[in-house]
Amino acid sequence: MGWLTAGDTYEVALVEGRVRARTRSAPGESSPGREVAPPEEIRDRPEVHELQRFAEWLERHAAECAAQVGGWMVSSLPVPTGLLGRLWPDEAWRSALRDIVVVCDDPGVTGFLRDADASGGLRVVDLDGETVRLAPRTVTMPHPVLLPDLEELRTFAAELGVVQGVEQLHRATWHKPAGIDGSADSVHEFAGAEYRSWFHLSSRITSLGYKVSGSSAVDRILDGGSIVTASVGMSDPYTEDKAWTGSLGWSDEDGYRRLPLGRVGPVAWSEGMRMAAALHAGRTVTTDGAT
Repeated sequence: MGWLTAGDTYEVALVEGRVRARTRSAPGESSPGREVAPPEEIRDRPEVHELQRFAEWLERHAAECAAQVGGWMVSSLPVPTGLLGRLWPDEAWRSALRDIVVVCDDPGVTGFLRDADASGGLRVVDLDGETVRLAPRTVTMPHPVLLPDLEELRTFAAELGVVQGVEQLHRATWHKPAGIDGSADSVHEFAGAEYRSWFHLSSRITSLGYKVSGSSAVDRILDGGSIVTASVGMSDPYTEDKAWTGSLGWSDEDGYRRLPLGRVGPVAWSEGMRMAAALHAGRTVTTDGAT
């Protein structure tokens, strides 16, 4: 985006997502002034307000793109390659998609996505370090708990200097322990995290992208084609001054029928444990009473 005239002296532009101003070149000068935040004398100019609104829209758009790609990854749903090609020219979509690990339905290649074109063609760096061009009908962006070569992919990504726009390879994962009581319906590993108030706990929940439903923190997860609700209990906000987290459990889509642990799939297990661990890590009262 170029520079726009703002008043008699300044011009403004978006630079790395921020509105910046500079003095225009005077006759005989070879370059404009240095870039600064818009000075007070032009802050109310329509050009500045329009750029600020545009910057805010771009920020929201980038967040929405990343959230959608994250949703595809967590659910491991097939995504048409033609759709990726149509989205790729948009910088926000490209930043979210670039270097996401994809698995092609045909011929079964796993690698880092580097390009997508409107004809449905993809350019992928495979695990041998080779750049291959493919034209599969769909690809999946697997949840990391479903990637059998996760450690190899992490090592290879470090060698390539890969920085993913959506957390996939380095997303915290949990695997269901061997020998777990499959008939039990809750996990207590992260229960008992204490917060100064229910407000602090609920704020932590929403800041992490989860929802508060009744007296629980909840996350709806698509695992193996079925929606599962993971929930972490909370103390009663009407009877307690402080707040605590309770046990973690999983239920059906509506959140009414509790699932035995033996029926909880790998993605739902990992994502539920991730939520419980994050709430435990954010506690505002530690075991020695410090806040």
